[in-house]
Amino acid sequence: MDISSILQGGYQHPLSRSWQGRRQLTKSMFMYPIFITDDPDASVVIASLPGQRRWGVNQLEYFLGPLVKKGLKSVILFGVPLNCEKDGRGTPADDPSGPVIQAIKKIRFLFPSLYIACDVCLCEYTSHGHCGLLHADGTINTKPSVLRLAEVSVNYAKAGAHCVAPSDMMDGRIKAIKQALIDSDLASKCTLMSYSAKFASALYGPFRDAAGSAPSFGDRKCYQLPPTAKGLARRAIQRDMAEGADIIMVKPALPYLDIISDAAQLAPDHPLACYQVSGEFAMVHAGAAAGVYDLKTMAFETTESMVRAGEYIGIGCSVL
Repeated sequence: MDISSILQGGYQHPLSRSWQGRRQLTKSMFMYPIFITDDPDASVVIASLPGQRRWGVNQLEYFLGPLVKKGLKSVILFGVPLNCEKDGRGTPADDPSGPVIQAIKKIRFLFPSLYIACDVCLCEYTSHGHCGLLHADGTINTKPSVLRLAEVSVNYAKAGAHCVAPSDMMDGRIKAIKQALIDSDLASKCTLMSYSAKFASALYGPFRDAAGSAPSFGDRKCYQLPPTAKGLARRAIQRDMAEGADIIMVKPALPYLDIISDAAQLAPDHPLACYQVSGEFAMVHAGAAAGVYDLKTMAFETTESMVRAGEYIGIGCSVL
């Protein structure tokens, strides 16, 4: 056997095996998604997401306290308004008495060191369930959509969010949000994390169940990326970098490891994030429940594959 054929000596010990990875998975990489509803005392099981609930702000200390003690460093908030009047422009999104802004303030008080990101989208708050404002014919009206998203972002930042994360996929929204943060003297105080390569995936079903955000007509394929569109994803990543994004995200994660790898090459000086979305989470749990594999082992295998592909921050990961 040739000398160059011998590889196993380099990974024969648990420690030396860990050295074979260019990056190691750490607790600080994980961002926990929290569904915040407008019932302050809510603790409602989400049937399609094992172990997950919709929470009211009065439950956050009970829910987050043990996770913070275990090393949780960051969360991302999704509003789930159930008791408000929705309209065409998503007015409840930045209601000062609404669930997201109330949760920001509560978490800042309870856990001052916890990093708070806020998803920025309008689908949970519009009467039609789409991610932007619409023309009369039901198509996206881009200009007022990005202005409204920028307004919401600024109000989350003013409330104390450390990061705003637009997931809507409207053209030009990163530039508009960045400019709005600058104009409000918040650009140096709030991170802008862009869902740059967000694909129109079948894996969002449990999330839409949790957030009540399914569109009332049509779909989102005219603004979320086609699953086969590698080149378009690359262009979207480069666009958002140029428009001022501080962090680049790919969503979903497992079916798009090639796009995560591309993002690492296109944005070598940016932190990269990927979102292990609700359908991925549910699949990992479903396989374990069926005896296909051990839950913890598969949770690590899936998240470590994302790190290997190039990401720095993992959102919604089932290892939590």
